[in-house]
Amino acid sequence: MSERPGPTTRVRIRRLTGPAATERRDDLATEEPLEIRLASLDGGRRTVAITMRTPGHDFELAAGFLHAEGLVRAGGIASIGYCTDEDVPVEARYNTVTVRLRGPIPDLPALERHFLTSSACGVCGSASLDALRDRCRPAPPGAVELTTEVLYGLPDRLRAAQGVFGKTGGLHAAGLFTAEGELLAVREDVGRHNAVDKLTGWAALAERLPLDRHVLMVSGRASYEIMQKALAAGIPVVCAVSAPSSLAVDVAREFGMTLVGFLRGERCNVYAGHDRVRV
Repeated sequence: MSERPGPTTRVRIRRLTGPAATERRDDLATEEPLEIRLASLDGGRRTVAITMRTPGHDFELAAGFLHAEGLVRAGGIASIGYCTDEDVPVEARYNTVTVRLRGPIPDLPALERHFLTSSACGVCGSASLDALRDRCRPAPPGAVELTTEVLYGLPDRLRAAQGVFGKTGGLHAAGLFTAEGELLAVREDVGRHNAVDKLTGWAALAERLPLDRHVLMVSGRASYEIMQKALAAGIPVVCAVSAPSSLAVDVAREFGMTLVGFLRGERCNVYAGHDRVRV
């Protein structure tokens, strides 16, 4: 039986301080591939994604990814488990997840690309704005209103919950908050997009979607992929410690979302949806 990989890996290093050198151990964020397979009740099977991720919450990652890409609707997942197919080597079984669907595997041209992804860039060839218009509705107005006091407190609350980052210094985080600033869940990963998928997958498996009264806080920048995943989950407010991209701002403005960037201390930039922030 293969050993299940953990979120951290311990290595030996040589630390240099001025003219002195010491030998010690160091904890690194684990990065390993995860293959996501779809299976239907009639026996059909297909690989739809291969992503580099930090092990942990793998089933949530698979569910969140499939939901964000519009491949699975609410209640469409029958079960999720690590793969025991004969073509998967024993040592790779904790790096392969099979999602069994209640219905047939979607017959989408996009599946032919196998959704090859990486922890750095998200989904290659992911949905365009036109595709988002076809399957996503604008965020509802008025459901969420934030005070600046709550807004300014989000980064510290997220950072305090980043347990693996505290050990390694090498992970992104995504946190789900209420409008009152209560942290409901946090997920970490070497990939910022994976962290969001894990979070929305947690909500999907708990039947908590849509998250139309919640706030997403991410530890890095706000990219198009993060906005796409938040929109698919119904999240109206996205906050980021760093900068947004131009396309992220376009998505926020077109779909009526609130996008906050450079949220540090008691300052930030509101790029879209300023009506949800009470000054």
